[in-house]
Amino acid sequence: MTTPRTEHLVLPGVLTAEQATATVRGLLAVQREDGAIPWFRGHHLDPWDHTEAAMALDAAGEHEAAERAYVWLARHQNEDGSWYAAYADGAFDDVTDRGRETNFVAYIAVGVWHHYLATGDDTFLDRMWPTVYAAVEFVLRLQQPGGQIGWKQENDGTPVPDALLTGSSSIHQALRCALAIAEQREEPQPDWELAVGALRHAIRRHPERFLDKDRYSMDWYYPVLGGALTGTEAKSRIEEGWERFVVPGFGVRCVVPNPWVTGGESAELALALWAMGESDRALDILQSIQHLRDPDSGLYWTGYVYEDQAIWPEELTSWTAGSLLLAVAALGGDEATCAVFGGERLPRGLDVDDAECCAG
Repeated sequence: MTTPRTEHLVLPGVLTAEQATATVRGLLAVQREDGAIPWFRGHHLDPWDHTEAAMALDAAGEHEAAERAYVWLARHQNEDGSWYAAYADGAFDDVTDRGRETNFVAYIAVGVWHHYLATGDDTFLDRMWPTVYAAVEFVLRLQQPGGQIGWKQENDGTPVPDALLTGSSSIHQALRCALAIAEQREEPQPDWELAVGALRHAIRRHPERFLDKDRYSMDWYYPVLGGALTGTEAKSRIEEGWERFVVPGFGVRCVVPNPWVTGGESAELALALWAMGESDRALDILQSIQHLRDPDSGLYWTGYVYEDQAIWPEELTSWTAGSLLLAVAALGGDEATCAVFGGERLPRGLDVDDAECCAG
């Protein structure tokens, strides 16, 4: 096993060099030989969290392990460009949820672009381009007239038109990364540009086009994390929900009014804060969830019920550790991570926010 590159993963009150190394090795221990990264061994893999964990490995310099994760996706992509929502313990032939969720499918573009920025490997980008292209085309087939993206397709092929703000915001980031890949390959995709512009417009101006999930913190910060809201709009949104979702000293609630904070949501909020230029508040959030760290494995518990002072559920998830490592990497100045989440080299798409370009 290699020694992870952890100099930019050292953050006061969050990770020492030794702790960062332990966390990366904990992630590597979860990864299967074929590249699959389930939530933890014995649990399922979903393509979104698999990709997030792979990105964390790239941020730690574990590029070979990250590439194996992307190759796993390329090998097991469905003919329509999708992946299933869940695979038991990462076994491609043991599917436990045959739905095809659009934000899960789109996120490979974020991971592939991040890996390319971390490695400069043009051969990898060429190899993964057909996979990314097919994934994006699948997702855009579920885009609605109002710009929002239907959240999934049933196994029988029936599209679900209802859209989720969190999922569509994640897809907004993924489409921009896909466009960056296309630009790097000198293969312009004007239809994708129109699609991301319409999606951004829906996120910014038409909350009624999404299912009401206002109780969930992800719906609060994901329009910022996904790059649809920036500047004063982003700051206003974060301030509006701060007291509802942030529990000082514990982290970020998953859903109100439940007294349950989760490591993944907390780390993602920290990433959003960093992208807004608020590194001090991002650091505070990351420091507040150190009670979730398991010193033996270097991984992190999914969540904590603070009124009962109880870890729940009792699972150490790869995606929780992955999200924390990515937030720390951004604060530490890792170039690839900063570029992906800070928007550098990502196109904004067609700006249609001041005009109704879509029906609905």
